[in-house]
Amino acid sequence: MGSLEFLYKTVLGRVLLRPLVSRSVSAFSGALMDARWSKILIKSFAKKNGINTDDYLLGNVKCFNDFFCRKIKDGRRPVDMAASSLISPCDGLLSAYKIDGEGTVLNVKQSTFNIDSLLRDRELSRRFDGGYALVYRLCVDHYHRYIWFDSGHKLEDRHIQGVYHTVRPVALYERPVFIENTRDYSVIDTANFGRCVQMEVGAMLVGRIVNEKPLPGRVRRGEEKGHFEYGGSTIIVLVPQGVAELRGDLTGGEETPVKMGEQIGSAI
Repeated sequence: MGSLEFLYKTVLGRVLLRPLVSRSVSAFSGALMDARWSKILIKSFAKKNGINTDDYLLGNVKCFNDFFCRKIKDGRRPVDMAASSLISPCDGLLSAYKIDGEGTVLNVKQSTFNIDSLLRDRELSRRFDGGYALVYRLCVDHYHRYIWFDSGHKLEDRHIQGVYHTVRPVALYERPVFIENTRDYSVIDTANFGRCVQMEVGAMLVGRIVNEKPLPGRVRRGEEKGHFEYGGSTIIVLVPQGVAELRGDLTGGEETPVKMGEQIGSAI
């Protein structure tokens, strides 16, 4: 039994888990990764996770977190700018779920929850009945910067304070992770897909979710929205019913690797 299985599947493990998912432990982990000495961890981390360092701008890396939220070189993540294209805002493993028109219940790796609980805004959540929830799970080897998936006008960001469970499948099977974890989200009146939500969910050992434009204003497809610092993370995009059709390979609910800027569907 691995360490995560022990923490999430045994009685003793669940007792030990409580402090590990707390805000203070996550903040402490983030502070360690900001320390200059943490730079010594980078080489082995990149090798272990198969990260091609030639893809990134590394001239100003002074600590591990600098490397973790490294910027990619121009041209390595082309963004589909066609108005009709629904694109991925990040690198990750994408699972697409149809939102139930009655209870708006999602089932992610048997972690069942509803959109009301996710957003804590019943009026807003009703807008997504019959639409899609696009769940992008970022592993530690993924690029941890993300972009706006469409242009439009955003409202002020909303922050929901929670804990920091891992987003690996072992936790998703045992806990309603996405409604327990800390999360930020933007409500966007998009140019091509109506009123949508783009949400960032923190995870175990993620020190910070850093968004560049928390206040209301115009945003542009392909513009950087923000980044995660150390740890796995999740991005969730909610789109209303009748505005988009997904690629055929994404409709089964299985995780599919995607890249930032890649087309995952089309406007209807």
